[in-house]
Amino acid sequence: MGIGMKRSTTIWAALAAGCLVSTGAASAAGEAPASAASQRAVFALVNGTAITTQQYEAAFNAAVRKKFYHRQPPENQLAAFRREVADALINRVLLVAEGARRGIKPDAARVSDTIAGYERRYQDSPQWRKNREALLPELRRELEQLSVLERLEQAVRTAPEPGEEHARSYYAAHPDLFTEPERVRLSVMLLKVDPSAPGIAWNKAREEAQAIVRRLAAGADFAALARLHSGDVTAGKGGDMGYVHRGMLPQAVHEVLDKLTPGMISEPVTVLEGVAIFRLVERRASHLRTYAEARKRAADLWKREQADANWNGLIATLRSAAAITIDQARFPEFSATGSGTRVQTGR
Repeated sequence: MGIGMKRSTTIWAALAAGCLVSTGAASAAGEAPASAASQRAVFALVNGTAITTQQYEAAFNAAVRKKFYHRQPPENQLAAFRREVADALINRVLLVAEGARRGIKPDAARVSDTIAGYERRYQDSPQWRKNREALLPELRRELEQLSVLERLEQAVRTAPEPGEEHARSYYAAHPDLFTEPERVRLSVMLLKVDPSAPGIAWNKAREEAQAIVRRLAAGADFAALARLHSGDVTAGKGGDMGYVHRGMLPQAVHEVLDKLTPGMISEPVTVLEGVAIFRLVERRASHLRTYAEARKRAADLWKREQADANWNGLIATLRSAAAITIDQARFPEFSATGSGTRVQTGR
């Protein structure tokens, strides 16, 4: 049905984009280069490795573009979001060093393919042709580091298949994850109205919908009227939408449906696409799936939890042993960068 059915990117992905921007690929494409001062200024030192202000700002801007539609974090989220980006950069330095310690090598073929993609993308850019030889070594280094990070994460996140005891324990401890929500089976009749149509068109649709509701109350067949009047994609099936659960339709529609019992017809409901009439066919209560039904999902979720614990545990261990200095004189919002981190103030 077309009535408003609903649909973060990770800091990690945004960080990758920001690091590539900091190599100069953006300026090669014609964007303004970072100032010399920002290229030299140090945002943080992580075990002696510098993160420049340019790298931090590039990663922050890339993360903002990915996460916030208007490209501006809400004021009450700004400081926390800046710390999140900073933490990701610090983690990156520590994890790259850990990858090197473990002898992990980058995927050379994939790195070369990615560089070839840059070559094709910017082949007509005068800036790229002018700066290509200077940019390529740094671009390759960044891509190799990202490849090492991916391989390290894949290795660390590897978790064994859980035994029966672990799977059963996970199932018992997380009943909400194995509970099917209440579902309702619906039929709909949609009198379509263009969202930008004048009020007179909407009023006419509401009047028509009220007349249809009266016909239904007098015994008219919903499916037959839906085939005749509905502009929804379900019209050919007599308006049958099948089963839906809360969150699949606008909240205002769910509030109307909550008041219906099977067989009842709703009053006309104004939605984005026009005016809708619903018939509640069946209501199925929420229920907990049996362990036999949920065993595979329980095992998969247990593995995911273990993988997350492995990865987060590695990061916590690396941070607890790290010497991290942040220029808090210029970035006072980083007076606390997260638990398990020894942060030294400084310039």
